[in-house]
Amino acid sequence: MEPASSPSASAGAGRLESRINPNGRDPVRTSLSNLSGSLTTRHSRLLLVAMLVLLHLAAMRGVQDFWARALMVAHVGVFMLWQPFMQGQQRLSAMQTLGVMTVAAAILFFLNWWMLGLWVGILAGVIGGKVFLFQARWLRILYLLVLTYLVALLLIWIVPNGFAIGRLEPEIVALAQMGLPVIFPLLLVLPLETDSAEPQVVDFFYATFLFMLVAALVLGSFAFMTLGGVTYAVALTYSLLTIAAVLMLLSLVWNPRAGFSGFSMLFSRYLLSIGLPFEQWLHFLADLSRAESRPDRFLRQACEGLGRLPWVTGGEWKTAAETGSFGLTSKNSITYASPELEIRLFSRHRTSPSLAWHFNLLGQLLGQFYLGKKREVKLQQQTYVQALHETGARLTHDVKNLLQSLNILCSAATQEGGDSAALQALIRRHLPTVTQRLQQTLDKLQRPQIETGRFTFAGVWWDALRKSYQHRGVDFASGPIDAQTLLPKDLFDSAADNLLQNALEKRRTDAAVRVTATFSVRERVLLEVCDSGRAVPGDVASGLLRGPVRSETGYGIGLYQVARQAEMLGFHLRLAENETGRVCFELTGVARAVERSEPRAAAAGK
Repeated sequence: MEPASSPSASAGAGRLESRINPNGRDPVRTSLSNLSGSLTTRHSRLLLVAMLVLLHLAAMRGVQDFWARALMVAHVGVFMLWQPFMQGQQRLSAMQTLGVMTVAAAILFFLNWWMLGLWVGILAGVIGGKVFLFQARWLRILYLLVLTYLVALLLIWIVPNGFAIGRLEPEIVALAQMGLPVIFPLLLVLPLETDSAEPQVVDFFYATFLFMLVAALVLGSFAFMTLGGVTYAVALTYSLLTIAAVLMLLSLVWNPRAGFSGFSMLFSRYLLSIGLPFEQWLHFLADLSRAESRPDRFLRQACEGLGRLPWVTGGEWKTAAETGSFGLTSKNSITYASPELEIRLFSRHRTSPSLAWHFNLLGQLLGQFYLGKKREVKLQQQTYVQALHETGARLTHDVKNLLQSLNILCSAATQEGGDSAALQALIRRHLPTVTQRLQQTLDKLQRPQIETGRFTFAGVWWDALRKSYQHRGVDFASGPIDAQTLLPKDLFDSAADNLLQNALEKRRTDAAVRVTATFSVRERVLLEVCDSGRAVPGDVASGLLRGPVRSETGYGIGLYQVARQAEMLGFHLRLAENETGRVCFELTGVARAVERSEPRAAAAGK
């Protein structure tokens, strides 16, 4: 029988196991990974200086020296910790490890001056690509000093040894061996600064440009030495002057001041059109927006239009209401997401940053057009509801006016005998008008709309209005009236009834109020209704005819509806005078003469 293990022994074994394999990982490997991450994040400057010191020692000893090659291997190892392309604590794959071993073997067995010069040129390009990214002053100075050291080491020491131009002057040797290392302590004492561009990144365009510039400088010097038979110092001077002249010329044509747009504008146009017809897409969206009004169909056709781009194989889109797809899927995709719309495009190849930026612009444009279509539909619905509301409000006032007319007839029938000839004449005169207007109100209720399109002659309408209010205490005054002028009957009926009823309403509190109505038709139509009552209060007058306003007799909805209807028909209703003793409203507009094709329409309005 096996002895039972004690709890303390089990706990000790558990603690021992946790120390050996925490979370299933090798503790040594974990410690090295943490140390690598700490070095790359907290001590990147020390790594940079150590990398330069190892490079300097290897270059001074010469490429044939065994210890120089060992120092170069160490230099590459420190560079792998400092490099801005991968995280320092990231584990290398088998292929990456094989690549690092191949580089180390090539350095140990095949290192020469030209290989060292190529490496220093690449390193100068990487450092130069970081200079243009930082806005912090001391950080830029740090990388400028590193770039200065690398270019000086290349031109003063590595290239002359690679050309085998003979023994170097003692001054140049002293400058390379003792002068260049002065930069190292300067790098350590510069103030520490952080920048928004951290963590480490490299501008690939500037890095490539600087590498090609250094390569052109070295190869230009070699060309001057070979073809011109001059010394290295003279050849280097010629190359520097030539490159400086070319750069100055490029700067002038890049952003000139003589009216020419420059290469910068051409380059921007090239970026905007590289692999993507940006302007054609804008025209496509604009044409589709005019042709298609439904948001769902617009979005479906617009997304399918993205499939015409040469680098797109398919895509998917998703909204709150529906989803859709087109084309074929692939492993390479790019996504644009917004609160209203999400689009995912599949491409044949991995998308470049330029194409990703272009697609983001396209997604924003498509999203804005889609939102515009949705707002257009909502606006149409709100317009229809508003038309129903305005029609109902206007019909309410029409019914109120009809009820007032019926109340007058009932009051007259009560005061006079039922067989009175005057009463029967009043009923025969007013009942047809009330019946006609009631039928018009029912027609509007069955088919809500802003304007029925009926017209009537100005003289006929004015005579009918005077007959309707001849026993209501309204003074009518007529100006010149053109008999061939047509008026929109619904507008003038509503305007006259609302204005006269509001003016007559003041007689309930002041029986001495006088109401006058004036009508004239020349080149312009003028209907004016005035009363001698109190002025409209200032707070009410400021909002009158612009919206509902609260007053002693209501909310002014009837006048607001008439003003809206008049504006849509080309007329204008306004409060012309507003003083106690004279309050006048005017309805004005351009007169419309009858045409030969309109006698039936005019006659229908009689």
